[in-house]
Amino acid sequence: MTRTAARTAVLLCFLFAAASATAQNHRPPTVDDVIDMVQVSDAQISPNGKRVLFTRSEIKEWKANKRVSSIWVAGVDGGEPYQFLGSDKDRSPRWSPDGNWVALLSTRDQKEGSGDSGAEIWLIRADGGEATRLTSHDGAIRAFEWSADSSRIFFTATIPQSEKEKAAEKSGEDAIFVDEGPNGQSRGHYAELWTIPLDSRKETRITKEPLLIGDFAPSPDGRRVAYTWRPDATRNGQYKSEIAVVDVATSERQELTHNQAPESNLMWSPDGQSIVFEAPDQTRWELAEGKLWIVPASGGTAKIISGRYSGAIGRAVWSRDGQRIVFGGTKNGRAGIYELNVASGDVRAITPAGDRMVGLDSVTPDLTIAAGITSSPTAPPDVSITTLSSGDVTTLTKVNPSVGSLQLATFRVMTWTSRDGTKIEGLLWLPADYKPGTKLPLLLSVHGGPAGVWTPSFRGINHVYAGLGWAVLEPNVRGSSSYGDTLLRGNMKDIGGGDYQDLMTGVDKLIADGIVDPQQLAIRGWSYGGILGGWTITQTPRFKAASLGAMVTDWSSEYAMGFNHDVRLWYIGGTPWDNAEAYRRQSSYTHIASVTTPTILFHGEEDTTDTIGQSMMFYQGLKDRAIATRLIRFPREPHGFREPHHQRIRDIEEIAWLMKYARGIDWKAPARPDEAKKTTE
Repeated sequence: MTRTAARTAVLLCFLFAAASATAQNHRPPTVDDVIDMVQVSDAQISPNGKRVLFTRSEIKEWKANKRVSSIWVAGVDGGEPYQFLGSDKDRSPRWSPDGNWVALLSTRDQKEGSGDSGAEIWLIRADGGEATRLTSHDGAIRAFEWSADSSRIFFTATIPQSEKEKAAEKSGEDAIFVDEGPNGQSRGHYAELWTIPLDSRKETRITKEPLLIGDFAPSPDGRRVAYTWRPDATRNGQYKSEIAVVDVATSERQELTHNQAPESNLMWSPDGQSIVFEAPDQTRWELAEGKLWIVPASGGTAKIISGRYSGAIGRAVWSRDGQRIVFGGTKNGRAGIYELNVASGDVRAITPAGDRMVGLDSVTPDLTIAAGITSSPTAPPDVSITTLSSGDVTTLTKVNPSVGSLQLATFRVMTWTSRDGTKIEGLLWLPADYKPGTKLPLLLSVHGGPAGVWTPSFRGINHVYAGLGWAVLEPNVRGSSSYGDTLLRGNMKDIGGGDYQDLMTGVDKLIADGIVDPQQLAIRGWSYGGILGGWTITQTPRFKAASLGAMVTDWSSEYAMGFNHDVRLWYIGGTPWDNAEAYRRQSSYTHIASVTTPTILFHGEEDTTDTIGQSMMFYQGLKDRAIATRLIRFPREPHGFREPHHQRIRDIEEIAWLMKYARGIDWKAPARPDEAKKTTE
């Protein structure tokens, strides 16, 4: 053995010994540890860069079956964060540009069942005091923006029902005319743009016609507002989104785009002459990463300005001199902060590369400090600031200190070559006390999308599985976002083809490396993860257990029930009547006779993205074939579950199923601490 090899062997032994010591001193996390974690979001830095407002969400009382949100503040120079406002009905705090005020949306004076009155805008002095209501609007206020001079606020609000309409609906005349007007699969409402000065507090309507308004941004001089709009809420009509500019004084509207590409993320240039927006293309709805485009505010041709950046784009802010744009971006699954030279198109990374997520929610006007949410595989999300000159990231909060007592998984990144030569990256989570050479049961976890992505962020459920002895592999298969347009478009007209091979070659790599026991394989997934997971068990009997949530099993029947634009335009192509064979061939239900894998299914009854009938079809097919199966329906839940009790049932039932059928273990969840306390009293 060479001297270098000897040193390496000693170092590895030290690392594994340290990991074992950590595992001995900490307990494995439970499902309840994960569900009970505090969540933070929407970090808003003050204009002077000294304080950050953020939203804190937590479960205060388990029997209430809901998370409670409140607005907190943290000092940039240190100190313990504290609650800024006492009400749990406040949200979306925003500093005025002069730093003197904080505006927010609140329902603090609304009674339950108050109809469409909804949230109002409230104001509070930045240095504290009592919050007062600014608006008394008839319709529900959805969003607001400050004027640059802090003298007024612009907001969007739904058009309220007339008394006649309210009476009709109350009497049972509440039919929903699908795809007509503001109604998609559920009841919708048109909106309008308004403005209100802080001194007179007299509301003025800006737009004069009913529209579906998305993003909006006031011009630097406050005389115009740019906004995205759609004429109707057809379920597959996102491509109808266009940009318009409206004159605040006259309500005269000018259209800036007219195409079949969805626009969003509007931002005025400092001189008020141009508008930057995000879109995948400027002619049609392409399967592509979002790009930044610039268009004259007076009308003209849009030009791309971010063509040299390949990845997802988030919040963006223009510098005062108009020469650069700072934005949050996700590249190869890692979130960071970037700077774009507007003239040249050059993009540089401000934050160093690494296996972590650095978010950007807001920036000081001088573009010196950004605030956002930061996390890593072993650190839950916390509020952070980034010094833009150096890229240094400082965490301001520690909202989940109990994580320090938990035995967390070890994390590593792995790559492999798929069957056709495509390079695939995956995230691998292993037990804290894992010893090289030990073969582990594998949970193959498939992300949603298809244009989703697994990121190196904290996912508590992976730590729970690792604590139970599993290896968890999260592959970013072809079709994943933030790896560039080539990989993003890799499963066009081929869903269930190359992406399936990406999964299986990743599994084979772990088996060949001696990490995974080929006789203890399980698969899980939600949404597209449920779709590809369902397809996988029709193609191979290698998996001993499967957990599929919010899946689609038959593309033809789902074409009318849920969203179909991505399937029609990209993943299969055409319609069930002009491309019937492809719709049949690429549906897992077509091949359900091949399934031997015991499968548990989860679905929310209010899911309009992937409708519940899809899971019912798969369940009945397995049941009729005497394959071990279970379907659990969740009342009130949409595509993503919201109620803590439902989240807990979903997670513990999944774990129990996979432990039983993949590993032969009869696992039962520990009682919640509050429930266990009751039984002993």
